[in-house]
Amino acid sequence: MFRALWRPGASLFGARFIFPMQRSQAETSVLPVRTRLTVTLTAPQSSHSPIIFMPSLRSLDPLERRVRLNTRQFLKKPRQFGKLDIMGTDVERTDGDLPNTAEEDLRSLEESYAELRDETQQLINERTTLEAEMRTLRKRIERLDENVNLLKMPPLIVGHIQDILDHERAIVRSSNGTVFQVSLNQRLDPEMLKPGTRVALNQDSLSVVELLTEAWDPMVSGAEMVDKPDISYQDVAGLDEQVESVREAIELPLVKPELFEKVGIVPPKGVLLVGPPGCGKTLLAKAVANHTNATFIRMVGSELAQKYIGEGGRMVRELFSLAKEKAPSVIFLDEIDAIGAKRLDGSTSGDREVQRTLMQLLAELDGFDALKDVKIIAATNRPDILDDALLRPGRFDRVIEIPIPDDASRKAILGVHLTGMNTKKISIGRLVERTKGYSGAELKATCVEAGMVAIRDDRSAVTQQDMMDAISRLDKKRSQGSSTASPEGLYS
Repeated sequence: MFRALWRPGASLFGARFIFPMQRSQAETSVLPVRTRLTVTLTAPQSSHSPIIFMPSLRSLDPLERRVRLNTRQFLKKPRQFGKLDIMGTDVERTDGDLPNTAEEDLRSLEESYAELRDETQQLINERTTLEAEMRTLRKRIERLDENVNLLKMPPLIVGHIQDILDHERAIVRSSNGTVFQVSLNQRLDPEMLKPGTRVALNQDSLSVVELLTEAWDPMVSGAEMVDKPDISYQDVAGLDEQVESVREAIELPLVKPELFEKVGIVPPKGVLLVGPPGCGKTLLAKAVANHTNATFIRMVGSELAQKYIGEGGRMVRELFSLAKEKAPSVIFLDEIDAIGAKRLDGSTSGDREVQRTLMQLLAELDGFDALKDVKIIAATNRPDILDDALLRPGRFDRVIEIPIPDDASRKAILGVHLTGMNTKKISIGRLVERTKGYSGAELKATCVEAGMVAIRDDRSAVTQQDMMDAISRLDKKRSQGSSTASPEGLYS
């Protein structure tokens, strides 16, 4: 309950209200107006309804009498609405539920402060997270803007510098063959601007915009062997002498070049492997690729024979440029007879293009530019049609023949293939007698065919009879392969 003390002679609308609630006290005031009335409200703890103490109505003038009546009406509002509104001031009604001690007030304030502190920390964390997300989104927007600007830019023309006039001008040749005098970008390194440098030209002014690295033909760049084959020199059975010659000419100059310097000789540039098909020329090259730590580049001769004039020579030039850049390296040219055939007087336009490719190959093998740590291995089964300029010393210093295996070689080859097979009582001596004239590829085919015979009979081991049956099948195909006129005889 609230107690209000009314003192006559004060301003009603400029009143000062005093609410003593136990130990706390609150004062509020509003701006003064015409009349003067001071009202003091006290709220004892055990009160149930507000009481106002003031003199009798007889001692008041008419205006103050009206103020008294209005005050009584205002004091009735807490009973109806639970709130007292006097002269712009709201007083909450608590119905006696006020705290009893100051410790409870302090505890309540501490709990409220802890809740506000936790909420503030949570809001700070959320703000930090949102700011980080905004920074990420800004970076992404900037990157996307750059990509959009790059996509909107006009394309550049690829050309080559032919001559440097001064630090501001140069002569360039565009991709369509037209020659222009253009201006140079002053931000580019002058030492990098040399004749033959590949550059990008502006589409409108044809000025040099930026420098480009040398680009290799896709066929040339794809010729580099990334994964080494799992063929060792032990797998090249029956060719001990040929393996030694290849290692001396190819592997030794790359591993121990100081030996040749001490003796005072120039190491061999390359070797040419010749022999019948299936005797192990490509297998020997794979063993070299496995044992050397040099870059191994393989290319088939037919890939260098191109349709358009100058394309074959360009590929040969890029092939050796790639090998020099990746040095130490080994180039393996298989079926070199595709571009190395003898040059004849009467020839078509296609033959003349192949001859241009051959001349570029001859210039790369023994030209003005030294190969240094680049070695060449070539293989062919038609050495009789190769050009004499290709066979002379200085280009292929060693011509190594890979012959048909003899008895000892066939025994070693069969031993290599049978080692990994599940066999039972195999006599290699009898197999060597039956396989006279077989190449290394035919000996491997014999072992595979014997394994197929065992699988057909639902057996897990190969017997001597399986090997004999396989040899009989191979003999029949060999006899019919060269004499039959129809391809059906090859599969009968």
